[in-house]
Amino acid sequence: MKLSSFLVNIALFVSLAFLFHGCSVYSFSGASLGPEIKTITIQNFFNDSGGGPPNISQVFTEKIKDYYQQNTNLSLVDDNGDLLLEGSITRYDFTPVAPRSSGSDEVADVASLMRLNITITASYINTQDDEFNFDNRSFTFFADFNAEQDPSSVEDELIVEIFDQIIFDMFNASVANW
Repeated sequence: MKLSSFLVNIALFVSLAFLFHGCSVYSFSGASLGPEIKTITIQNFFNDSGGGPPNISQVFTEKIKDYYQQNTNLSLVDDNGDLLLEGSITRYDFTPVAPRSSGSDEVADVASLMRLNITITASYINTQDDEFNFDNRSFTFFADFNAEQDPSSVEDELIVEIFDQIIFDMFNASVANW
């Protein structure tokens, strides 16, 4: 009785393996694309915000290219990819948050935290299926730091943290279809 149950389980497993092997859509790292999608073109993202380090657009462009290559089987091509992603950095600014009293009647409230805000505006085109295309969609994220810190001492770390989240959101909006 146990041998026949074991054989039935093996036959079921083999059947399911063949069934899933024959599916026309494959999925990897949360991305779900048809088998006809093999390439992606990611244009250089430019800094149109007027703020940030001089190399910020290069840093973002390389990070997003790396992310798509690490999380999909897509080949990165310079032109005419099956998928196209392009855009720019449209906001880069520091703003005060979390006001606290200075303790003096003469001095106004001061911020105990500062926030770095970054917005990337992007367009995405899937040449095979336009259902999830988007044009000029904004992706925004921020990171807070102690107002007593010099912004330049934490800026690089904050940029990496913010870019990681924005890239994750862009990936999900494009190839993961979330």
